[in-house]
Amino acid sequence: MSQYMPRRAFLKSIGLAATACLLPHRALAAEEKPRNVVIIYADDLGYGDVGCYGATKVATPNVDRLAREGVRFTNAHSASATCTPSRYALLTGEYAWRRKGTGVLPGDARLIIEPGRTTLASLMRRAGYKTGAVGKWHLGLGAGSIDWNGDIQPGPLDIGFDYCFLIPATGDRVPCVFVEDRRVVGLDPKDPIQVSYEKPVGNEPTGKDHPELLKMHPSHGHDQTIVNGISRIGYMTGGKAARWVDEAIADTITGKAVAFIEKHKEEPFFLYFATHDIHVPRVPHPRFAGKSGLGPRGDAILEFDGSAGEILKTLDRLGLAQDTLVIFSSDNGPVVDDGYKDQAVELLDGHKPAGPLRGGKYSAFDAGTRVPFVVRWPGRVKPGVSEALACQIDLPASMAALTGQKLNLEDAPDSFDVLGALLGRTHVGRDHLMEHAGTLSLIQGVWKYIEPSKGPRMNVSTNTEMGNDPQPQLYHLTEDLGERNNVAAEYPERVKDMAASLQKIRQQGRS
Repeated sequence: MSQYMPRRAFLKSIGLAATACLLPHRALAAEEKPRNVVIIYADDLGYGDVGCYGATKVATPNVDRLAREGVRFTNAHSASATCTPSRYALLTGEYAWRRKGTGVLPGDARLIIEPGRTTLASLMRRAGYKTGAVGKWHLGLGAGSIDWNGDIQPGPLDIGFDYCFLIPATGDRVPCVFVEDRRVVGLDPKDPIQVSYEKPVGNEPTGKDHPELLKMHPSHGHDQTIVNGISRIGYMTGGKAARWVDEAIADTITGKAVAFIEKHKEEPFFLYFATHDIHVPRVPHPRFAGKSGLGPRGDAILEFDGSAGEILKTLDRLGLAQDTLVIFSSDNGPVVDDGYKDQAVELLDGHKPAGPLRGGKYSAFDAGTRVPFVVRWPGRVKPGVSEALACQIDLPASMAALTGQKLNLEDAPDSFDVLGALLGRTHVGRDHLMEHAGTLSLIQGVWKYIEPSKGPRMNVSTNTEMGNDPQPQLYHLTEDLGERNNVAAEYPERVKDMAASLQKIRQQGRS
């Protein structure tokens, strides 16, 4: 019995597990496993930012193609309303709020996933797949103070990946360099890198002191070391030959993802491709700049869709599409002004990044975590639309089931096997979900409960409704998808029951 779980809860969990085994999906025979699995993971892409979820002001033909050819989920979620905790949960199957130090990380943070623990990557490698992580990481690197001029470890190679090509943190944080496996790419040893999030290092100009050097100005924060005409969060000096050019980031990481597929085309592979788009700073390649009519944010959506398209074209060209399970989603909901003056707000032109949902990135309202989510496996997944409740945190348990593996009790403690829903064989997903945005929420069926919080109601920097309220909130999501009508006062017993359930999940240490 788990040390976190009292006897009654433990017996109940056995019953739930038995019920889960009876869900209407059959186990896959070994020969039915996909030859390859690819995750395309966008950054800050909202529920309403792509055509297949209702966007009309911006074209996303490649994402829309995935939706036509696969299952489009209308009630699928990231595990958190911000990036680091969502990525942590996707790879570990554990809610990030259970662990200290899993908030949005600085660029010099230590690796927050312990080497040796079971991860989505280690599960896939154990099942015989070559594993690669390409793109934005933001889960920390190293074991403490990082020496960017030598071997950087531990990192992705120590938690199940065979290969990695990384943006260490985010595009708006230093160091502005790529890391391949354990080394900074293109580093001149005569120009060593120094990074600090506490005080300036070297004599690099900052956006605060030299705004005349900027090609994109900050709207709030983001005024420290200037790289490529854009000031960042944090201080950096050295490594000039290794620094990225923002306009080429998408092409660089997409090229590495394509190269990984080409290299392993003759053997099973698992690719975790995490784009930088549409995160700030939004500086798309010239072939996308100005093309959307919605400013750099809209152009970055076009660029993301182009990257997704290159992955799909590569699978087609190599004859791998029929045998490849592709999962597309986003790490959290949308944000418009997230720190740079890129006219994202002024040029929306009626576009609704969150679609019908309330809130956005950072928010306890559903737009914080309800995100685009599409699964395609030609010939195995029947195209359609699913209302099943699912979460990215379910990928470890579901992929374990897909590959015929059993998880130990300590593995992926909050991950549910929703394979039947992912493959379109049932509309039954998980029966509840905890949402995380500073405060915690609980979804059970058609109901959503947001626990009382003294946090701010608005993020004034991003103009996002945070969903905080000192009183409990209860919403009927079928009747009130936009979470406008708090019915907590009308259903006090339901509020009491859901508050108790939320607290139990919080205390037990696992779902």
